Amino acid sequence: MGTENPNHANNYQGYTATPFAAPQSNMPISSNPMVGSGVSAFRPSSAPVMPNTTPFSSPRTMDGTEAPGFRPMQPGRPTPSYGPPTTGPLHHLPTPQFPSTSQSPLPQTFNAGQPILPPPMRPPPPGHVPPMGSPPQSLYSVSSSSNPPRSFVDSPYSASRPNMQAPPLSTGLRYPSYPGVQSNPVNPPLSSPVSHQGGYVPPQPTISAPFSSHQGAYGQAPPVASSLGSYVSGSAPPTGVMSGLVEDFSSLSLGSVPGSFDGGLDTKVLPRPLDGDVEPSSFAEMYPMNCDSRYLRLTTSAIPNSQSLVSRWQLPLGAVVCPLAEAPKSEEVPIVNFATMGIVRCRRCRTYVNPYVTFTDGGRKWRCNICALLNDVQNDYFSPLDATGKRTDLDQHPELTKGSVEFVAPAEYMVRPPMPPLYFFLIDVSISAVKSGMLEVMAQTIKSCLDSLPGSTRTRIGFITFDSTIHFYNMKSSLTQPQMMVVSDLDDTFVPLPDDLLVNLSESRAVVEAFLDSLPSMFQDNYNVESAFGPALKAAFMVMSQLGGKLLIFQSTLPSLGVGRLKLRGDDLRVYGTDKEHAIRIPEDPFYKQMAADFTKFQVAVNVYAFSEKYTDIASLGTIAKYTGGQVYYYPSFHSALHSDKLRHELARDLTRETAWEAVMRIRCGKGVRFTSYHGNFMLRSTDLIALPAVDCDKAYAMQFALEDTLLTTQIVYFQVALLYPSVLLIRYTASCGERRIRVHTAAASVVTDLGEMYRQADTGAIVSLLGRLAIEKSLSYKLDEARNAIQLKVVKALKEYRKLYAVQHRVGSRMIYPESLKYLPLYGLSLCKSTALRGGYADAQLDERCAAGFTMMALPVKKMLKLLYPSLLRVDEYLVKTPTMDDEFVRVCKRMPLVAESLDSRGIYIFDDGFRFVVWFGSMLSPDLARNLIGEDSATDFSKVCLTEHNNEMSRKLMGMLKKLREADASYYPLCHLVRQGEQPREGFFLLLNLVEDQVGGMNGYADWILQIHRQVQQ
Repeated sequence: MGTENPNHANNYQGYTATPFAAPQSNMPISSNPMVGSGVSAFRPSSAPVMPNTTPFSSPRTMDGTEAPGFRPMQPGRPTPSYGPPTTGPLHHLPTPQFPSTSQSPLPQTFNAGQPILPPPMRPPPPGHVPPMGSPPQSLYSVSSSSNPPRSFVDSPYSASRPNMQAPPLSTGLRYPSYPGVQSNPVNPPLSSPVSHQGGYVPPQPTISAPFSSHQGAYGQAPPVASSLGSYVSGSAPPTGVMSGLVEDFSSLSLGSVPGSFDGGLDTKVLPRPLDGDVEPSSFAEMYPMNCDSRYLRLTTSAIPNSQSLVSRWQLPLGAVVCPLAEAPKSEEVPIVNFATMGIVRCRRCRTYVNPYVTFTDGGRKWRCNICALLNDVQNDYFSPLDATGKRTDLDQHPELTKGSVEFVAPAEYMVRPPMPPLYFFLIDVSISAVKSGMLEVMAQTIKSCLDSLPGSTRTRIGFITFDSTIHFYNMKSSLTQPQMMVVSDLDDTFVPLPDDLLVNLSESRAVVEAFLDSLPSMFQDNYNVESAFGPALKAAFMVMSQLGGKLLIFQSTLPSLGVGRLKLRGDDLRVYGTDKEHAIRIPEDPFYKQMAADFTKFQVAVNVYAFSEKYTDIASLGTIAKYTGGQVYYYPSFHSALHSDKLRHELARDLTRETAWEAVMRIRCGKGVRFTSYHGNFMLRSTDLIALPAVDCDKAYAMQFALEDTLLTTQIVYFQVALLYPSVLLIRYTASCGERRIRVHTAAASVVTDLGEMYRQADTGAIVSLLGRLAIEKSLSYKLDEARNAIQLKVVKALKEYRKLYAVQHRVGSRMIYPESLKYLPLYGLSLCKSTALRGGYADAQLDERCAAGFTMMALPVKKMLKLLYPSLLRVDEYLVKTPTMDDEFVRVCKRMPLVAESLDSRGIYIFDDGFRFVVWFGSMLSPDLARNLIGEDSATDFSKVCLTEHNNEMSRKLMGMLKKLREADASYYPLCHLVRQGEQPREGFFLLLNLVEDQVGGMNGYADWILQIHRQVQQ
């Protein structure tokens, strides 16, 4: 996720496309044997020979024995095969399974305090999906050379298809439209004279329409037709004239015509998320007082009403929570202070008052929406109800109208007074840290951020450095220079002058700055290669245990001395594919997990910054960050001349972003539902209380829930996330006196009896985020193959269950059908399998890189995760040469392109952006003048030695401005820019070709083959 080292050996071969040779099933995910997966059912006895196309290497003949398509290799290592086993069952994630759908419902307005109908459950389809444009004329056929040439059925990226055009109506997305369909409306129930609320009234039971084949919990909505299809409320028989049943699903035609050898799949119409993460609008439109989806996203906003329905929902049933997500200034969370009255909460389940509680008895009582208990309204909180049943003071109470609020907590919510914000730095000063320039960049960045650290005059700071010994620093304000104290006893580490190692920053500012200025030169002649990291970590714990705070570790060398020393592992190819494979991805020494537990107990959060060209055992070091609510920043082969901007930005953001320490989080849900498992970077303090020594705006947490009862009797399930933290640690609040805040997010979701409704209201982003976390956790106990198999099995089971809903009533034939809400699920599933954390095996990713990617993905919010899985590919040369205009916004000019090599035109310039790095690709036939304007006179040299900087011309300024805007759109990480020239190997393969997830690369299926493979399994 950090910098990359593409210079290790990479055997990247060219690609060939031989359309009519015997095909071979290429399955990255092992599965049960599939009928017809090996050889096409129909093929001619002879066929014209297609020309080979090898865009990335010289023409050659592939005999099937050469190395597979590009994969990063290490010198001297054999290239194992990571194809699927031919037998054996798929492995699945041991988690509850449930459905999802993300259709946009009809817009609806809720008036606070008035009874409302349950939301219509058949929303209209989203806006028309623009057709996929044809890629540039340069055709790059990319396939894995490890496989024999495939038939045309299995080779969607062939260079040409003479005389093999599928019928226009048999391919592409199927969106029939039946504008004449009508349904019976449902009359709204009368409002209740008693059950009014401050901002909301729960829906009343609705009367199901006659002849309804899917007896859901909701009445039908008016029919809405669009160019993409017709979604009819419920399943009542249509009254209009029509020739067939309405197809309330999307589909792809995949089957070939009998006697034909064409697979019938047009790759241009495959669903692709080229508009990024499109959040389901139904969640907000059904319940407009819900918190924003940036804080809470459910895998489906239609909750199953029974265990039998849960058993048919094959996807995770859960939520992804990002409690401190950044919001626009116009949407900041309102602050509520109840002062001496105390926070209004349910006396039984302790739910916080929210828009979905109901007021009754003239405003003297309120009913909890979670447990239904009737609570008394305190005198100070009383307000009479008006004629419509609304509180007369609703405009003065954001907690009754907003889904997200922040309560000021009284003293009884504090175990101890909020501690001053404390930053402690544990710094490796061995030779590798000095020579790489890390020490100098780090010291300069910390110094530049001193004025921006939260806490004002209360902030504390301290430092420890280490190599083969441990160095403490006395920074009392009475000194002019810091005093170094060296401890060489690593077996019995002690802390000298414990009261002077943590100093008040405002009082000792001059001493701290003097230390940071002198730190690089202090160790510039240090040639020590050892690392006493374990003893230094214990020393830092002893210093911080009284106050808690944030510990930032800068590590450049594998720990080699004292407790916690580690050995080289992971270089043994023989463990891959065996039951011992997962052991190299978990901590070798229990010391690190025990230290993480101790840090969490004393409210210390740990962030690890790892820099090394060699193996440093990120699996062990990252454990400290994982269980303390921290994160891992990985900078392989760090060199200050190339990577200083990335370290400077990410360290500065870590020090200054909105962060809450000493926090705890609990998520409550309605009767009959309970949360069963939690996934992310934290430690569970009890069965449902998450301990977070640090939580910030860039971290998200996933959890799964299940039904406690056989049958849910309610129509709505409510969820409430509560985060308790000291507000003084937030950037916004700089008052010198600390206070605690409770941030509360509340949301409602409908209970349904129709499985199809669950799929229609699914949220692909939340599902993929949860699936990714489950797969990464599985890889820590099982082989990588089994983790990938689990993802594929979830996708197959979900689509198979959905197909059963329509296989009888509709002529689905050989079409692959899916809900509109899950049209991107297969692609994201493939992207997960190809991600750095899960892809391939021994030769496909270095062990440290794989572990660091896993730690990072476990903490990513939904949008960041989806961008990492399916990055942006933008063609920019046309924008750069275009004459500037007043309305010259590059996001409108530069459209995202499919992640296939066919999208790359050798005459163009492209930007690949996955949120962690930029790759600027220069075509081999690009105009030399254009390249010279952007790179200068270095345009003909090796791009690995060139840094992209701004030159004195309009094109260069436009390109640098474009990169700046892309970085500003998401400031959580700083994407470094890597320049790549077409044909420059292994650099082009490492940075770009390996990450074109729709292509067959490294022995893994391409998108079209993946779809065909999944469809065959769904049909079995």
